[in-house]
Amino acid sequence: MRRYIRALMLCTVFAVFSGLYVYSKLFYSDELLGGNGPKRVFIPPRVPGASRGATDKTGPQNPHWYIMRQKGRAEAGGGSVESRPEPPMHLAVVACGERLEETLTMIKSAVLFSIRRLYLHIFAEDQLHASFTEALELWPGFIRSRFIYTVYSISFPSENAAEWKKLFKPCASQRLFLPLILKDVDSIVYVDSDVLFLQPVDGLWAFLSQLNSSQLAAMAPEHEEPRIAWYNRFARHPFYGRTGINSGVMLMNMTRMRNAFFKNDMTSVGLRWEELLMPLLQKYKLNITWGDQDLLNIIFHHNPDTLLEFPCQWNYRPDHCIYGSNCASAEEDGIYILHGNRGVYHNHKQPAFRAVYEAVQKYSFGADPVTSLLDPLEEELLKTTHTYCGKSHMIFTKRLARSLANINRKAPHGR
Repeated sequence: MRRYIRALMLCTVFAVFSGLYVYSKLFYSDELLGGNGPKRVFIPPRVPGASRGATDKTGPQNPHWYIMRQKGRAEAGGGSVESRPEPPMHLAVVACGERLEETLTMIKSAVLFSIRRLYLHIFAEDQLHASFTEALELWPGFIRSRFIYTVYSISFPSENAAEWKKLFKPCASQRLFLPLILKDVDSIVYVDSDVLFLQPVDGLWAFLSQLNSSQLAAMAPEHEEPRIAWYNRFARHPFYGRTGINSGVMLMNMTRMRNAFFKNDMTSVGLRWEELLMPLLQKYKLNITWGDQDLLNIIFHHNPDTLLEFPCQWNYRPDHCIYGSNCASAEEDGIYILHGNRGVYHNHKQPAFRAVYEAVQKYSFGADPVTSLLDPLEEELLKTTHTYCGKSHMIFTKRLARSLANINRKAPHGR
């Protein structure tokens, strides 16, 4: 009986001392952290193979770091609250040759109107890197705080680099390799350098939430009217849908693209993205006219369930008005994204497109957006009504006017 009593006493003493030890540890830990619970630092993965722009040294301190804090119990009711900045939207562009100023104007339109912060991925020939950095670092601080950026060298698979680089326009096919280069980026918006945002990028980014489980990209049709469309009349290769797709504005879930197996007309089994591109080029290179856009049409012809179509107002081109207006969504709500292909920003064939480009290019950050951008643009557009596109001049400013209304709200006073 005494043995049982002694064992019970030993267990009791051990339990008391264990409890005191645990309590002292908890108290000491809380004192070190000021009573606010643990704090953790999350560092997003670095994008491999990139040369950092000057953004890493200026603007908000180290924008590649996001701090997550776990707060202790709230005064009103307990529980823990975890907060961190909303992740940025990723926007990619490729610039080669004489595209520096055009690309900077595109970036200007994206940054000017967007609500969430942007991460810009700028792929450019090496001789343009310093010019991009110098230009972007000269932008005022309240604009610089809205984006971070990385400038990359043009990069193609080494064994076929020359062939890819000269496909269609210099460096244009770089977009095909974004999922393989930006391996740590989940989703991205790619745009040609001759694109102008007339409303926040956020609206385009929102299409990611509309992708169903099989869809991994979104683009607009090449044309709305089959009778004057190009692909269904002239293409010598398969293409998507009735009139093909235009890749000047392309939303990609690159995680899905990297993981998918794509049906094709070369093998009986599906091929991964990196396995598909070169065989496709070798098979069709004598039959394609528009380079990488044609390859994308072939891919999505065989995999139509993987693509989401968005309306033509998100990729409005001269084709939508050159023979008369044929983009119903733009007629109703205005143009969301203007795509000045055919070089129309730099010639006099479509003065309405050129007027929009020059208005955005000449606008000074911090100036009144109505008197410095919208009013002069509307005045210039009235001079273009002798053209088919100019006859629809109201749709060029309909959405833009709404976007400009938010600029004064974001710009600090006295700038």
